[in-house]
Amino acid sequence: MYKVDFNSPKHFHFIGIGGVSMSGLAEVLLKRGFEVSGSDNVESEYTDNLIKQGAKVYFPQRADNIKPGTDCVVYSAAIKEDNEEFISAVNAGLPMLTRAQFLGQLMNNFDESIAVAGTHGKTTTTSMISQVLLELPEDPTITVGGNFSAINGNIHVGDSNRFITEACEYTNSYHEFFAKYSVILNVEADHLDFFKDIDDIRKSFNKFANNTLDDGCLIINKDIEKLSDITKGVKSKIVTFGIDDNADYYAADIEYARNGCAVFVPVHNGKRFSKIQLKVPGEHNVYNAIAAFALCNEMGVDEADIKLGLEKYTGTDRRFEFKGNYQGTDIFDDYAHHPTEIEVTLKMAKTLPYDRVVVIFQPHTYTRTKALLKELAESLSHADVVVLAKIYPAREKDIYNISSKDLLKEIEKLGVETYYFDTFSEIEKFISKKCMNNDLLITMGAGDIVNVGNELLEK
Repeated sequence: MYKVDFNSPKHFHFIGIGGVSMSGLAEVLLKRGFEVSGSDNVESEYTDNLIKQGAKVYFPQRADNIKPGTDCVVYSAAIKEDNEEFISAVNAGLPMLTRAQFLGQLMNNFDESIAVAGTHGKTTTTSMISQVLLELPEDPTITVGGNFSAINGNIHVGDSNRFITEACEYTNSYHEFFAKYSVILNVEADHLDFFKDIDDIRKSFNKFANNTLDDGCLIINKDIEKLSDITKGVKSKIVTFGIDDNADYYAADIEYARNGCAVFVPVHNGKRFSKIQLKVPGEHNVYNAIAAFALCNEMGVDEADIKLGLEKYTGTDRRFEFKGNYQGTDIFDDYAHHPTEIEVTLKMAKTLPYDRVVVIFQPHTYTRTKALLKELAESLSHADVVVLAKIYPAREKDIYNISSKDLLKEIEKLGVETYYFDTFSEIEKFISKKCMNNDLLITMGAGDIVNVGNELLEK
């Protein structure tokens, strides 16, 4: 494998440079004096930002985007071997690295590296930890899978030996990471277009856990089913977190404010710390916060600094993000696309002081929709009204004989008022008549459903 010398600037080309993670990695190289080029199929705020910093970005992806003088090509998991630029790079004999391989090598340049994994909550927990570390004199380098207001984007290049990143399990990409501190938030069935089943996923997380450096620490959710399958063979220190006193770190005396945000007392081995008031709602964020607390405490961060950071954290884009009010209806946007995420978000929303919870859901990928059809229906049934958009295909082709209409039928069986529309414009027209004063409307999914809420607010 090609070894990157981060102290010797060269010309790197990123295929799929507009992705959240890829754009962040490209920015790291730009700030280290590298020549950076890349390509994507559409322009975005990420590509605009890179161009402003001096990167050469091509649209769309074509073979001739691989220019003479390129020293290495980095490509994302979405890039297949029939991609024109991929073929061009192979034919030119250029060194090539996956996004994960490149990120793993970058991580190895830092003494205190942190990798946050899990089926859900990676972006939030990474951002919570980052918010704490940003309060300290040692400026960390951060890569996060969403726009985080504290760093005005998805990347922050610091000047210390601290590095924090999300660690995604898809295609086992996080197996390239050897962090000093590893966090596992939860382990559930997802990405079944790649993994065989939940046991295959557990084996994958076990490999990630075993990659934790021997002198480091694995921080893991005590409530994960078959926890020993994940932790077996791990040589580093292992600490658990949860919301019950059977974990090493747990949240005690949990109370919820009218806005759904929790107050709790962190406890570790019988020691009670100062009460923490979160600014993000839901029980799932108590789990995320206690994981962040455990990690920071294990790193030796002062209790007051942990409390300050967690209480300052106000969320990241597309994580139950308030967008505005339309005709008396408050509109929120949420990235949830897995049944557990959907259920947690909707249950939390139902505790808020609204008359009805209306969700506009865009299923994400055909394989996920087909594999988790009944689970998706059950999770969405926690809303009062469900509006379905077409499946967002992402990297997939429509060959799986599944559609949002199949999901509609399953939700209707559960007695929930449900609708389906082919286009966003039809959904917007329906919502303009359906939603009323004191409704809560959530645009939900990992695709482009956020545009529906934005369009309504512009009107």
